[in-house]
Amino acid sequence: MTALPAGIRRLTFPLPLGIGHVHCYLLPGSDGWTLVDTGLGLPDAESRWEPVLEELAAPVTRIVVTHFHPDHAGGGADAQALTGARVLQGAHDYDQCEAVWGSSDWSERLAEYLRAHGLPEAQANELRDESRLFAPFIRYARDPERLAEGDEVDGWRVLELPGHADGHICLLRDRILVAGDHLLSKISPTVGLHPDSRPDPLGDYLASLERTIELAPTVALAGHNDTVEDPVARAREIIEHHRRRLDEAVRALASEPRSAYGVSLALFGEGLDASNSRFALAETLAHLERLVHEGRVARTGDDGAVSYTAA
Repeated sequence: MTALPAGIRRLTFPLPLGIGHVHCYLLPGSDGWTLVDTGLGLPDAESRWEPVLEELAAPVTRIVVTHFHPDHAGGGADAQALTGARVLQGAHDYDQCEAVWGSSDWSERLAEYLRAHGLPEAQANELRDESRLFAPFIRYARDPERLAEGDEVDGWRVLELPGHADGHICLLRDRILVAGDHLLSKISPTVGLHPDSRPDPLGDYLASLERTIELAPTVALAGHNDTVEDPVARAREIIEHHRRRLDEAVRALASEPRSAYGVSLALFGEGLDASNSRFALAETLAHLERLVHEGRVARTGDDGAVSYTAA
């Protein structure tokens, strides 16, 4: 547990994939602590949470979930059971949580969707099987209290900042932003297009970054890596990164139709495993659809086989 300014405490839990860790935050309040995010639903929940709860002089009275991704919401049911706290989550985000993690066919739907965008059959099948393996570690809290833009949680203002997830929320008070994965210090948060997601997630994210600049927080407590010490500058850096990536995507296209998977190879390189191929393809799709909205790229085909060409 790491002490931060304003009495906030940061918890760092292991994440057996990708970045290797996830941060959760304890916010002091009038009636106890507000826990923001819960980590993955790993089997040792009790042994991980008991030392934390024993160190606190007040109870955890509420849990806020910033977004439904497994490393932020997957341990929600465990944290709720061990603390007895209320759980609060963005209304749209919880709908997605149910549509994805509450679905019996999400893995197959995702694989079929990515096949339509060119992912090879073998990688699609591997991804489907890998997704099923993670199901036991996603134990999200059911039927939380729904949050929306402008709500307050013990003095913290709720912001809807879609992009990394369609229903991503953040908390803001005294120019401190509890950011989830909206802003990260060392990497650009993944912004991908998936089945049933909003049609232009990258456009949403760029708008959310512009709003962050307008709000001008002085610090952002991120879900991974270091605290973002200059959120406005970091938001501008990420906007510029995506502008460059959009131009690269246009250059990867030609007059002949090309699948999003083909474009992802040009942007991210070859030799990725199934999981990273999925993220590369989803992010490439988000960029291509933003370009469609901008009129720089044309989409052809249907759900069976979709391709893109430079306009």
